[in-house]
Amino acid sequence: MPLLAFVIAHLLVALGLPAITRRSTRAAFLIAAVPPAAALGWVLSQAPAVLDGQVSTETVAWAPLIGLEFSFRLDALALLMTILVAGIGALVLLYSDYYFAAGSGAARRSAPLLLAFAGAMLGLVLADDLITLYVFWELTTICSFLLVGQAGVSRGSRRSALQALMITTLGGLVMLLGFVVLGESAGTYRISELMANPPGGAPVAVAAVLILVGAFTKSAQIPFHNWLPAAMVAPTPISAYLHAASMVKAGVFLVARLAPVFLGVAVWWVPAVVFGLVTMLLGGWRALHEYDLKKLLAYGTVSQLGFLMVLLGTGTYTAAVAGAAMLLAHGLFKATLFLVVGIVDHEAGTRDLRELSGLGRRMPWLAGIALLGVASMAGLPPMLGFLGKEAAFSAFLEGDRTDLLIDVVLVGGSMLTVAYSLRVLWGVFATKPGVAPTEASRPALLGFAAAALPSLAGVVLGIGYPVADELATAYAAVFGTHDYHLDLWHGWTVPLLLSAFAVAGGVVLHLARTHVTGFREELPHPLDAQRGYERIMALLERVAVGVTGRLQVGSLPTYLGIILLTVLAVPGTALALRASAPENLRAYDELLQLPLAVAVVVAAIAVARSRRRLTAVLMVGVVGYGIGGLFIVDGGPDLALAQFLVETLTLVAFVLVLRRLPVRFAQGDGARALRWPKMVIAAAAGMFIAAAAVVFSSARQAPPQATARYVVDAPQGTGATNIVNAIIVDFRAFDTVGEISVLAVAATGVASLVLAARHERRKRSSRRAETRTTVLSGTQEEVRE
Repeated sequence: MPLLAFVIAHLLVALGLPAITRRSTRAAFLIAAVPPAAALGWVLSQAPAVLDGQVSTETVAWAPLIGLEFSFRLDALALLMTILVAGIGALVLLYSDYYFAAGSGAARRSAPLLLAFAGAMLGLVLADDLITLYVFWELTTICSFLLVGQAGVSRGSRRSALQALMITTLGGLVMLLGFVVLGESAGTYRISELMANPPGGAPVAVAAVLILVGAFTKSAQIPFHNWLPAAMVAPTPISAYLHAASMVKAGVFLVARLAPVFLGVAVWWVPAVVFGLVTMLLGGWRALHEYDLKKLLAYGTVSQLGFLMVLLGTGTYTAAVAGAAMLLAHGLFKATLFLVVGIVDHEAGTRDLRELSGLGRRMPWLAGIALLGVASMAGLPPMLGFLGKEAAFSAFLEGDRTDLLIDVVLVGGSMLTVAYSLRVLWGVFATKPGVAPTEASRPALLGFAAAALPSLAGVVLGIGYPVADELATAYAAVFGTHDYHLDLWHGWTVPLLLSAFAVAGGVVLHLARTHVTGFREELPHPLDAQRGYERIMALLERVAVGVTGRLQVGSLPTYLGIILLTVLAVPGTALALRASAPENLRAYDELLQLPLAVAVVVAAIAVARSRRRLTAVLMVGVVGYGIGGLFIVDGGPDLALAQFLVETLTLVAFVLVLRRLPVRFAQGDGARALRWPKMVIAAAAGMFIAAAAVVFSSARQAPPQATARYVVDAPQGTGATNIVNAIIVDFRAFDTVGEISVLAVAATGVASLVLAARHERRKRSSRRAETRTTVLSGTQEEVRE
């Protein structure tokens, strides 16, 4: 089972890395690079078969009775994403050895976390089950939180990590609800089965909207985009891997994976296109005006993610080809540029473009590598990015006016892309008048090689376009067949003209950057995502304080009343609206149940009417012992024994505590005023619990599947005829150990109270003796005088 094995290998090696990092962080990074490199080698060996249509699948059932399983599938889209996740992951881990100081705390933390993230991301892209996908989705969120926050020393890192966690986790929970709606309406959670037989109806439309929310938060779409630039406080290798090449691709990957399921569903593709276009424009516009190179690239990533959302959410063949090509191209050129910026920051000590000048002369080879990455990002031939952008322009030329409008916006967004691409190249390597040449040392070979390989891959895949075309068309085949293919030369076509127009417009924007920035400063700024996020969080805090101040009043009856009212409002309403009266309802099964039930009821009424604390505790004990008696009558002596033990310990504990309390309950005016509301809430809650117990216990018409297995396995596997005892002692022994531990803790607490009371009595006795001795001594002294 190589698919699952590679995922487990990543996670297991990550667990062992902390021990290695304490001795050598270099060895840790080199070892950490082995699992993703091995995964990359294996998937490349499987590529010919996968591209021929042979799909590898693996399934491991971990709760088969309720249909939970880990299911993995290697198809064309998973192959493409695995190349990015594993390939860029191995390079970033090697680059991290150059970037982080040997033995530093950041290096010791980052090595295992980066590898764990790579394993979680690998599991996500290979998942063929919605629940499996969600598990790995949240694992990437947790790893991202830890990597961005690092040691949590700086306030900025803590705030950015928490912001990323809040936005992506809330989106993930909404997405999980969409998964449940989709899986239950379709009758399966297997993604391949959903693609083969797409469901329909209103629930599917609801699921589409919910799932898009999760995709938008993870891939930083407007208005959830602000967490991505804020996360640039993380070290550059982490930004390169998580926030450019891997994690932020999870949202667009999800859209690409489920696009065949929601093919033609308007509430799926319309929001994807609209939000994607807005994100592309606003992200590109913000990138034009940033001076911090990492933030510039972060907003560029936001813009490119919007571009990918449009292509992969549209659900047409040509758009899917363009989306797959741009997915691969973006991972390569953005990883290159982030790693280049990391080298500049590492060697020059700054990444502010206003302070950088003349690095092109001091680092010509690094400038050449950056030039390749910028050329692919800007869409210049013969780079892979050019192939993807030309395909994107082609995808919307054959439709109606809406498609033509989409093409116009894409051209405008591509102009912004060219402009901020030139801004990166000019800002880092140009010689600027009035700025002193930047001093910088030569980077180590390992860091330079890690940055060079993805940029060279972009050139190779552009010139060797048949390879990229085969990858892209293999994924796009799920949307039907078409004659469009990636090519460096399609002739003098409209898409080529649009590409040239986008490049020319971007050059003009870059040359006019001073005037464009001045124009931006004059514009009003009514909306700001970061300010909006902060205001929402402040509002939530104020609401939480207000609610807590009114509900957490230090009154146990108030807390219990709120809990009971919530139960009545939510499940109580559902029970009243949907439940039906059970059939063949009997008053009792054994005659002995009647006196026991009467005793329990009478004792419960006595508890409510008791004025003395000890009386109430004793009546509560009678209720518990009566329920234990009902357990015996119903054939559960083991449950009865546990009930008797718990009641005895509870009774002893109460009696010891009551010694410190007044004999009678306090009966103030407030208690009398709330007497009737308490009675109504208690009566309503009691009736709900009774009705729910009757309805739920009679709803099962046959024994559960698990029971049949226990009936068969108990005599054969354990030699026991009492199935309940076999379950407690053998099948679920850890649960029994836990219950015994609880009883032991309770017994220890009771014993501690007894010993504490005895110690307190001894202290009081010794104080009285000392007082008497002192008084007698004083009296004797007076007599002598």
